[in-house]
Amino acid sequence: MRTVRNIFSLLCAVAVLLAAASEGRAMESALNPKQQSIIAISSFTANGNLEKLKGALNEGLDTGLTVNEIKEILVQLYAYAGFPRSLNGINTFMAVMDERKAKGISDKEGREASPMPANWNRDEYGAQVRARLGGRDTIPAPSGHQLFAPVIDTFLKEHLFGDIFSRDVLSFQERELATVSALASLPAEAQLRSHLNCCLVVGWSEEQMKAFVAVLETKVGKAEAELAEKALNTVLQNRMQFK
Repeated sequence: MRTVRNIFSLLCAVAVLLAAASEGRAMESALNPKQQSIIAISSFTANGNLEKLKGALNEGLDTGLTVNEIKEILVQLYAYAGFPRSLNGINTFMAVMDERKAKGISDKEGREASPMPANWNRDEYGAQVRARLGGRDTIPAPSGHQLFAPVIDTFLKEHLFGDIFSRDVLSFQERELATVSALASLPAEAQLRSHLNCCLVVGWSEEQMKAFVAVLETKVGKAEAELAEKALNTVLQNRMQFK
């Protein structure tokens, strides 16, 4: 009798695990393979796991990301993870490209960024982009770190939200997906909450952000997924309060 009960308990446990795996796969499907690859590439660049990054880069190219789109992800991440991690990611990508060429694999180069007009105001553009990502119609008055260290605010506006976000190789949605993936993997919880909100502002749905968490758990790690889920729940609760 005990053996029958043990077998029954084991079968129940397996059923629960299979149901959870099926639910996870269904949730992940809210993001297409290219979008899932952005998550993995960004995460492994940010946490410095170059061996797993190599696999993610190959997978990204196989799912249809262009060479220039991947370069753009790796370049953008220096603003969040620092030059060393970004450059290590770029060097890893160079090695991947060499290996693929040696195997006779031809990858799509993709489009270059469109040039900005000669009279482009980086500070004004960056301030507008930051306000837009935060869901604001107008640029708010400076506060907090903007007043304490004005130079960092200048760098954020002119370089991150100006120079980088103006490059149309990636959409704002794709850039924010790369950003939250990196922030969950550093980790940087406060900034993660802020940019998860930005993701919802630029058009990612609640379902897709839950899929982002599921992809993190499957492709990156449980700790990163738990942090992202905690941050996302906080963001969703706060948004509900203001509706």
